[in-house]
Amino acid sequence: MTLRYMPDAGRLYGEEYARDPQAVYAELRRRHGAVAPVEISPGIGAHLVIGYQAALEVLTNAGGVWSKNPSAWQTQLPDTPEAAGMIAMLGYRPSALFADGAEHARYRKVASDCFALVQPHKLRQMVIEVSDSLIAQFAAKGEADLAADFARPIPLRVFNLLFGRPDSDSATLSKALSDMMEADGEVGKRGSDAFSQYIGELIQSKYAQRGDDLTSWFIDHPAGLEGDELVQSVVLVMAAGFDPTSSLISNAISRMVSDDRYYSSLSNGALSTYDAVMEALRAEPAMANFGPYFVRQPVHFHGTWIQPEELVLVSYAAANTEPTNVPEELRSDGGAYLSFGAGPHRCPVSDPALLIAVTAIERLTSHLSDLELTVPRAELPWRPGPFHRSLAHLPVRFTPIRPDQPGDSPWAPHSPSSSTPSGPIAPPSSTSYVTSAPWSS
Repeated sequence: MTLRYMPDAGRLYGEEYARDPQAVYAELRRRHGAVAPVEISPGIGAHLVIGYQAALEVLTNAGGVWSKNPSAWQTQLPDTPEAAGMIAMLGYRPSALFADGAEHARYRKVASDCFALVQPHKLRQMVIEVSDSLIAQFAAKGEADLAADFARPIPLRVFNLLFGRPDSDSATLSKALSDMMEADGEVGKRGSDAFSQYIGELIQSKYAQRGDDLTSWFIDHPAGLEGDELVQSVVLVMAAGFDPTSSLISNAISRMVSDDRYYSSLSNGALSTYDAVMEALRAEPAMANFGPYFVRQPVHFHGTWIQPEELVLVSYAAANTEPTNVPEELRSDGGAYLSFGAGPHRCPVSDPALLIAVTAIERLTSHLSDLELTVPRAELPWRPGPFHRSLAHLPVRFTPIRPDQPGDSPWAPHSPSSSTPSGPIAPPSSTSYVTSAPWSS
């Protein structure tokens, strides 16, 4: 599909983009300013908002012209595998991501109310136990791929447990979500279909038997979500919780183990884990370009005409890193990041995501304090895809630790009364870490 804004478009796919997206943003900024034409897949175009102020205007709905509803855009797409992959990520669903006004507020309240029931100290304990169970699987080897072996499984297992699905189902969920996030034609559609099926089966099981878990709370929430509303709301929250959080963990770790400001050994760095996470959010946000918006009527925006059937993507990665001659302490944005969004659609569960990421990394570095990359950071491989910034692999080496070593270890029970035997600890039960909803019967 060739749209009028496609000439001179940058490509948000392919090896060159995956290797150095900031170079692509810099060239787009030089040629086009704050809003640039891009292809997100062969023949599928979009306007990419790469200026910080322009991004903030879209996110806060300045002028009331911005909408999240993609219906008009969808009607313009061809019947191709590439378009199917994009629809899997961006096509309309009855959920907070694609709604405006009162409809959006209703969907959003369900997520914010239900996550408010997850107590932070209990969530932290869940993350510790899941993290230790993973670390115990590679701690004695002296090497690991921290993307595949650690960063990806943690939020997957944590959210799986919070939503009330058995830990043994995590592998199925991981495959579906990874395929969907690639948004690569048939692969993206297959992942989207598998993920929707997974969530549908989860919801049916909770209709049959409620529990103290997020799915049951979504079902019983006074907002009264039904049918596809309920399915898509759970889909959105679980997908938004898994891939961005796992990428945040691996992106932050890769910075910590390659930057002496964080440690020469991880025990004596000048900057903290929280600092690394904040820097990853600013410079390499996990959902680099996943800020879809549309206009209700033709709009001339920062020098570019935009029509209602055209896709606009906020590039958090480009906006966060926009060059400026103003010193950081004098910038009106304070050098801030937009990675969780801004305005009415800002992520309602950013605090749990940060808690999971910081706790997981701190647990890793408390056990393995001499982590180092096996290749230079500039040579680390990144997953393809227009929307995310996510490491494919994060290979590290470290001094092995053994189950029989003295001191704290990932094999140690977490409670004096625990009867957990020596060896990898059992996955936690979600019902031990949540509280009953006030609206539950």
